[in-house]
Amino acid sequence: MCGRYVITSPPAAIRALFGYGEQPNFPPRYNVAPTQPIPIVRLHDGKRSLTLMRWGLLPSWVKDPKTFPLLINARGESVLDKPAFRNAMRRRRCLVPADGFYEWHAAVPGAPKRPYFIRPKSGTPIAFAGLWETWIGPNGEEVDTAAIVTTTANRTLAFIHDRMPVVVAPDAFDLWLDGAHVEAETAAAVIAPRMRRRVRWLMTDRSILNHSWSQCYACEIRRGGACPTLLACRQCLGRGRQAAPLGKRPRYVRSLFQDVNASAMAAAPHRGE
Repeated sequence: MCGRYVITSPPAAIRALFGYGEQPNFPPRYNVAPTQPIPIVRLHDGKRSLTLMRWGLLPSWVKDPKTFPLLINARGESVLDKPAFRNAMRRRRCLVPADGFYEWHAAVPGAPKRPYFIRPKSGTPIAFAGLWETWIGPNGEEVDTAAIVTTTANRTLAFIHDRMPVVVAPDAFDLWLDGAHVEAETAAAVIAPRMRRRVRWLMTDRSILNHSWSQCYACEIRRGGACPTLLACRQCLGRGRQAAPLGKRPRYVRSLFQDVNASAMAAAPHRGE
């Protein structure tokens, strides 16, 4: 599954990749969590458009959302048939901009699980396949919601988790987005594990995701002084802050930038190539 992800690229870079007309100026988010508003790209009047939706899909036929489970992911193998996703797969497909995501894995059976941060080697933004719905309440209120489509993990990531988000290549954006002219069965060809040779993973510290932070630590916790994270936070750079040396950053921050040690890699059944 995909339960946390990050959006850190500058808005101009995301706009250039997805080709929407809006020009939002949103801050980087390092811990996007379910129920939060997330940016998605969909077709509106034949053009790509960026909008915010709640992460956690709510089908239109739900009577009471309080009794309905939170659907943050949609399994790609069942989106054509499962009632919760079937209609959205036919007509309401979207793209979810991202720069990476987290998965949890225990290196040794019985040991506590640790989060792994997974991102493209290129450092450029990517697109997750998504589905969206508009739920209309009894009083006419409307709530736009979305879910991220997942598939089996590629060989590089399978030892961490058996699922991963569906990553849509730029040349397949139109195929996935055009629900009016592209049948769901045709669009389903996009649902496959990708990025096997183009992904990098880093083992992080659990405390990183124990905080409800969505921006840089320097901006939310350490006010003033050197930035401890070096997460390309534009707020820090704009204030003239310099990145602290790696050895002087907090342990839970240092681990975000350190590859898994050789013994952990050797123990992994699938390490990639």
